[in-house]
Amino acid sequence: MTGSTLALILLGTPALAAGTHGGGHHDEMDAGKPGDVSAVSRTVEISMSETDDGQMLFNPAELQVAEGETIRFTISNTGEIEHEFVLDSHHKNMEHKAIMAKFPEMEHDDPNAIRLMEGTSGEIIWTFSKTGTFEFACLIPGHYESGMKGDITVAAK
Repeated sequence: MTGSTLALILLGTPALAAGTHGGGHHDEMDAGKPGDVSAVSRTVEISMSETDDGQMLFNPAELQVAEGETIRFTISNTGEIEHEFVLDSHHKNMEHKAIMAKFPEMEHDDPNAIRLMEGTSGEIIWTFSKTGTFEFACLIPGHYESGMKGDITVAAK
């Protein structure tokens, strides 16, 4: 096989990736892991919006869940601009926020995040396998600073 034939074969093979920023995420993350739809114990509706005075918010902005609980997050962008929902530890969200500041149009393909244009909705199914306090946030530059963050407390069973 010649080098050019090998190059054509490799170029014709699709690349598989687990994310779009630096190697993707493993199954288990700080805040838990992607959930199985058959294990969903409840659905939590979250809306994302902004106010006339510039505040950006999630409603609700606080949640309590039990360790091991699998939640279907139904997320709606009821605002007038694009928002995202990223579920992780505060520390990991701050790392991600710093990257977003450098690359604001970065696309996500992570099981713990969804980016929605105004008037659209989507869902994330998540299993909270660890106790502690975690965070959901919009990491589009300026949104977090405008109040777009919330806390999830995961209590032991």
